Amino acid sequence: MHVIVGIGNPGAKYKSNRHNVGFQFLDYFAEKKSLNFKASKYNYFYSEGEFSDKPFVLVKPDTYVNLSGSAVLNCAKYYSVDLKDILVVVDDINLDIATIRIRKSGGDGGHNGLNSIIYHLNSNEFPRLRIGIGNNFSKGSLPDYVLSDFNKDDFLKLNITFDLSIKLLDSFLLDGYQTMHNTFSRLKNLKHTN
Repeated sequence: MHVIVGIGNPGAKYKSNRHNVGFQFLDYFAEKKSLNFKASKYNYFYSEGEFSDKPFVLVKPDTYVNLSGSAVLNCAKYYSVDLKDILVVVDDINLDIATIRIRKSGGDGGHNGLNSIIYHLNSNEFPRLRIGIGNNFSKGSLPDYVLSDFNKDDFLKLNITFDLSIKLLDSFLLDGYQTMHNTFSRLKNLKHTN
C-alpha cells in the first residue's frame, strides 16, 4: 500500500490558493483516474485506487496546513504503511511556479505542514514531491502570498506540471521512491535534449 498526501487548507475559499497546490494535484490525479474523495472516520478525506494491481490511497487532511500531521499519522496507522511508502505533495516557495523537485527525506524547509507531519510521525524519513509556487512577495507578506490564488497563466503551467507529476506518481506506486527518481531523471534528460 502506498499513501499519497496532498497538503492544503480545506474549504472552497482556499481551493485556488498557492498553498493548496498539493490538494489541486491530488484532485487532478483523481479526476484522471476516475476516483472520488470521501470523508473518513478520521480527520482526512481519502480515495482508494489501484495502479497495475498496486493499491494506493490519496489523502487530503481535513485540517489546516499547520495541523496536517495528525491526519497523516492516523492514515499511516490505519493502513499500516511504512514511512517510505508515504509521498507528501507540497507547495514550495523556493521553486519557480510549476517547477518540480523530489526528495527522499529531509527537513521541513520552513513549511508548517511538513513540520507538523515530521512532528507527528517523529521522523523526516518520508519522500516528498515539491511543486514550486514562486516567491514574488515582499518581506513580511508570505502569509498573504501563499493564501493568494494562482492566476490563469499559473494554472496553464501547473496543468503541464501535473501531467508530468502523474508519471512520477505512477512510478512511485509501481515500485517506490527510487523508481520515481529514475523516472524524474529520465524526464529531465529528455527535456534538456529537446
